[in-house]
Amino acid sequence: MDFLQPPGWARARGYSNGIAASGRSIHVSGMIGWDGQCQFHTDDFAGQVRQALQNVVDVLAEAGARPEHIVRMTWYVVDKKEYLGASKEVGQAYRDVIGRHYPAMTAVQVAALIEDRARVEIEVTAVVETE
Repeated sequence: MDFLQPPGWARARGYSNGIAASGRSIHVSGMIGWDGQCQFHTDDFAGQVRQALQNVVDVLAEAGARPEHIVRMTWYVVDKKEYLGASKEVGQAYRDVIGRHYPAMTAVQVAALIEDRARVEIEVTAVVETE
């Protein structure tokens, strides 16, 4: 996996500008802040982020992948201000679950998510090197 940083560009904070990788690709559908039985335990934004990230890690594990195999994340948030206001807690949740691996990432504010209680949805692509 090669992290792409064009010469002279400011270093991205909390994500990478691009990643080049080859191997078996794993595509994780959008994960929200409920558990494996579709139950929410919090309406707190950072709490839902933590659960959504844990859901991502759990799905990746089914394919023999780990957080460091993630090459791309897309975050859909229903409230940009809520997302920015929880940045410290979100950062801590991210480091606790994913670690200090920062893939290419996009965050988009959306009008709503399908599940009314969901505050965030996170979609992931991972690549595991093949032997």
